[in-house]
Amino acid sequence: MLTITRKLEFDAGHRIPDHKSQCRNLHGHRYTLEITLVGAVIEVEGSSDNGMIMDFSDIKTLAKQHLVDVWDHAFLVYEKDAAVRDFLATLPDHKTVIIDRIPTVENLARTAFDILKAAYKDHYGTGLHLQKLVLHETPNCWAEISEDPADH
Repeated sequence: MLTITRKLEFDAGHRIPDHKSQCRNLHGHRYTLEITLVGAVIEVEGSSDNGMIMDFSDIKTLAKQHLVDVWDHAFLVYEKDAAVRDFLATLPDHKTVIIDRIPTVENLARTAFDILKAAYKDHYGTGLHLQKLVLHETPNCWAEISEDPADH
């Protein structure tokens, strides 16, 4: 199986409301996102994408549009974290992203996978799809999520 992977980075804040240690406090990370795609290699003479699964610049453009630019320099807050949501609402023009899960790296990876899965699915009619997503919260800590084989 041939895959391609594109790495992007963004900064975001979050907190884990009920965590037993420092992660319950407001803090941020420099996240690294790795997007792995699988699909047939395009074989169209004269095409800009000839010989590629997908042009890396197109991978970046879609990732930025659907996820990276939305989350970059935002505060990712759990919808049930009322104290932080109320506080952020008092800040004029604050970039806040409300998610339906506690924003652990595991849950953020799952949310990001779901968003990007739809963005890349069969973009060229070549069976292109998101196979795996890796989200690094720090250089030493990350979560990985792969497609469910039942989806293909």
